[in-house]
Amino acid sequence: MAVDIQPACLGLYCGKTLLFKNDSTEIYGECGVCPRGQRTNAQKYCQPCTGSPELYDWLYLGFMAMLPLVLHWFFIEWYSGKKSSSALFQHITALFECSVAAVITLLVSDPVGVLYIRSCRVLMLSDWYTMLYNPSPDYITTVHCTHEAVYPLYTIVFIYYAFCLVLMMLLRPLLVKKIACGLGKSDRFKSIYAALYFFPILTVLQAVGGGLLYYAFPYIILVLSLVTLAVYMSASEIENCYDLLVRKKRLIVLFSHWLLHAYGIISISRVDKLEQDLPLLALVPTPALFYLFTAKFTEPSRILSEGANGH
Repeated sequence: MAVDIQPACLGLYCGKTLLFKNDSTEIYGECGVCPRGQRTNAQKYCQPCTGSPELYDWLYLGFMAMLPLVLHWFFIEWYSGKKSSSALFQHITALFECSVAAVITLLVSDPVGVLYIRSCRVLMLSDWYTMLYNPSPDYITTVHCTHEAVYPLYTIVFIYYAFCLVLMMLLRPLLVKKIACGLGKSDRFKSIYAALYFFPILTVLQAVGGGLLYYAFPYIILVLSLVTLAVYMSASEIENCYDLLVRKKRLIVLFSHWLLHAYGIISISRVDKLEQDLPLLALVPTPALFYLFTAKFTEPSRILSEGANGH
């Protein structure tokens, strides 16, 4: 089979697009940007992304999908008030919105209409920032080869956030207006207003730090889940097992943090060797047990009372 030979491409992500192919000949275009859904191979030819996301890729997408949901739940709880009966319905609605947004995002991604996506493998951090690697052969003219080398891990998050925002604006105001009767008119929609702030922040975070988050998210999950669990247990003045079991809400918070601990451990280990990594999940209850065993020495209730009195 004959291949049209042309000068080699410059730059890390510039490639040649296939223009014509038959049984005996392949003709490639000039060196430039690869079409969407393709990335360069070692020979600098643009090749379609036909692989399946690895487990770590799915865990990363799951982390990015959890961020708006966790923030929704936090602000719903923050603004609903202790006597409000609407918080549970808003929590369920937020879960429904994010779940439907995730399903729709998968359905509209390539291949369209199935809960499956094709992807290119992430090889290095620079794959997320191809705009920084446009070559300048003569130091004057820049060859623009910016494309999504990690297709579709970068753009699919933006699509998901867009659907989350649309579904929230369609469903949540009607629900809040119907059931949030215990709140004042100015407080009813504060959780929605908060979402209008954190969605742009999440979008910028993905746009600028998507590659860094891809490699750091397991450690972010572990650190934040440990810190928030300690803060919650101290703020709730939980000093023994009885204090933990006296309210169902506290158990729900505890089990939710345990799930996050397990998620972070699995993400770090990547389950490459399942028989070696599964015992690590036994460490999930350790932070909570350590807190309960040492709470009598720190007395968080005394610290909170002194802080409230200004000492």
